[in-house]
Amino acid sequence: MEQFLKQLKQRVDAELPAYIAKLKAPDRLKQSMLYSLEAGGKRIRPLLLLATLDAFDKRAEMGLPVACAIEMIHTYSLIHDDLPCMDDDDLRRGKPTNHKVFGEAAAILAGDGLLTYAFQVIADMDDAEVTAETKLQLIRELAKAAGPEGMVAGQVADMEGEGKPLSLDELEYIHRHKTGKMLQYSVLAGALLARASRTQMVHLDEFASHLGLAFQIRDDILDIEGNEDKIGKRVGSDIENEKVTYPALLTMTGAKEKLRFHIDEAKRCLQAAQIRDEALLYICDLVATRDH
Repeated sequence: MEQFLKQLKQRVDAELPAYIAKLKAPDRLKQSMLYSLEAGGKRIRPLLLLATLDAFDKRAEMGLPVACAIEMIHTYSLIHDDLPCMDDDDLRRGKPTNHKVFGEAAAILAGDGLLTYAFQVIADMDDAEVTAETKLQLIRELAKAAGPEGMVAGQVADMEGEGKPLSLDELEYIHRHKTGKMLQYSVLAGALLARASRTQMVHLDEFASHLGLAFQIRDDILDIEGNEDKIGKRVGSDIENEKVTYPALLTMTGAKEKLRFHIDEAKRCLQAAQIRDEALLYICDLVATRDH
C-alpha cells in the first residue's frame, strides 16, 4: 500500500509542472507558481481523491486533473498564509517561503494564479467518462470548499481567534473549515467521479470530516512535539501567534485521545460505505502517526 500511494504521488508530482508549462503567462509568474508547487509536501488531498477512485475500481487518470487542481488551491492558500500580513513565516517545507524568494507582490499574484487556474483545469478535463454535468458539480463544490463558506471562512476565524480564549466548538469550527473542507472535497470529488451512491456519499463525507479534524489535531501536536527539520517550519509558531490549539484546550493527553477518537470514527464510516477501502484506511493511519 505504501508503494501504491507513492506511485500515485509521483504521478501528481509529474503532472503539476506540466500544467504550469502549458500556461501562456510571464515567466516570473510561472516560476513563482512552480516554486511553491514543487516545494514538496504530503499531497494528502490528491491522494485522498485518487484513493477514493481506487476504492471504486476507477482509473487514476480520470481524477488526475482534479487532484492537481486541489493541490493548486492548497498551495495558493499556503503562499498567502505565509505572507507578513497573515502568519509571517520565513520557511515552508524547509525552504524559504514564496514571498521571501519572489517578493510579496509576486507571491500574492502566484497564489491568485493558482487559485483561478485550478477551475480552468477542471473545466478543460477531456475524459469520456466525465460529463459536463460532473465537471459543473466538481467546480461548484470546489468553490464552496475553498471559498467564503469553506477554507476562507476558517482562515478568517483563525485570525480573529488569535489571542482570544476559544471554546472547543469554536476551535472545531476553524479546523472544519480551514483544513477540513478541502479534505472533504478531495473525497467528495473522487466519489462524484466514481458515481458513488447517495448512501456511500454520506458515509464518505462523514469519513472525511473526521479525518480532517484528526489531521489538524495531529498538526497541533506536531507544533509542540515535532522535529523542525522534519516538519520544515518553526516549531512553537502557534504559541508565538497566541493561537488556541487542541493541546492548549484539552492538554496533550486529551488531544491525543481526541485524535484517536476521530481516526476510529473515520474508519467506522469507511466500513459503512462498503467499498474497497485499503488505501483510505492506510491514509487514516498515516494521518494519525505522521511526523511532518
